[in-house]
Amino acid sequence: MKRLALILLTGLAVFVGGGLTASAADFPTDPRVTAAVAAWKTKPVYVDPLYAEYVGTQDQQLAERIATAPAPVFVAVMPTGAWFQEKDDTERLAGWLAVTNGKPGIYVVMDGTATTGAAHLLGARAPFDTFASSKTALADQLSQYLDDLELNDRVKVKPARTAELPTAPERTYERERFTVGKAIGNGIGGMTIGLMGGALLAGIVFGLAALVAPRRGGQQ
Repeated sequence: MKRLALILLTGLAVFVGGGLTASAADFPTDPRVTAAVAAWKTKPVYVDPLYAEYVGTQDQQLAERIATAPAPVFVAVMPTGAWFQEKDDTERLAGWLAVTNGKPGIYVVMDGTATTGAAHLLGARAPFDTFASSKTALADQLSQYLDDLELNDRVKVKPARTAELPTAPERTYERERFTVGKAIGNGIGGMTIGLMGGALLAGIVFGLAALVAPRRGGQQ
């Protein structure tokens, strides 16, 4: 009942917000996304053909864990990485999946060791990602992620991120222009410091010599 109420409230917020929903035209078409969204029409778990042997019958265990989640969860077990269109930004891939599917919920991408997700049109704080050994059952990996999920109606309802993260601006340093005046000034400054250091050292040496000389005279 609580889950249904949350979905209804989220739907109302999206309706009132109007322009919150992102468009699938804002990002490139990806066959993994197309296949996952098609599979989600009949089941909450999509398994990429490359992972079929690895997943085996674990998709049923994943579905059972999803059924106990406090919010709609859509899981895609698929390859990710820097060589794909998301360029190792798996949260962005989750956003593509979410916006293409168009339904509020938690969208989770699993690759066997990393579980990454994003909340879409849902008042929730979803963890960025969690990690586990490849020997850990997928249902346990999903549980680890969902256990950190926090539903909160105070969280702003917004679509999942689909755009690339902005890059930090590079720091640039202006090279100091060489002038004869600066060179002379730096030379004079260095010479002055050198003379002062030499004078200080000479003063210490002469002072020690003055202390030692009377002692030697007394010994004679």
